[in-house]
Amino acid sequence: RVGELSRLLAELSGHDERECSLLRQTAPMHDLGKIGIPDHILHKPGALSGDEWTVMQTHTTIGQHLLHTSRRPALQTAAIIAGQHHEWWNGEGYPKRMKGEEIHPFGRIVALIDVFDALSHPRSYKQAWDIERIVAHILAGRGTQFEPRLVDIFHANVDQFIELWCRYRDFP
Repeated sequence: RVGELSRLLAELSGHDERECSLLRQTAPMHDLGKIGIPDHILHKPGALSGDEWTVMQTHTTIGQHLLHTSRRPALQTAAIIAGQHHEWWNGEGYPKRMKGEEIHPFGRIVALIDVFDALSHPRSYKQAWDIERIVAHILAGRGTQFEPRLVDIFHANVDQFIELWCRYRDFP
């Protein structure tokens, strides 16, 4: 899902076919670093403590570290995405507090798509959100968490994202 949704946002935002294909292939590796997060934190049913949250944030650098030494363009791209998908447009994200166009375009795309996808599924610490609430959350993050242009593209084409999400959605 994350790969397909990221490819769609890349295509709608003007990336060429090669870049869209590369993003489709690499976006699903955005959370690879979670293999380094202890299960008691990863699957905790309640809110994380400050220390637990600090550990959880390291999944970005763990994933980037696991992938960055490869000479393969796809794995180098996956390393960028893993390291940047929690950076915020306004610089308040993590791990490096990158801001605006300092964040790779693929990191910006996956940041938005990751939120769209993650909020739509139940986790040990939350219920799944309905689509309307997710879209409202993304719109509210325009210019803070997310690149404004990407939010505008997402919103103008939200039916395509919902249709694609439904096509690849998990069923119980």
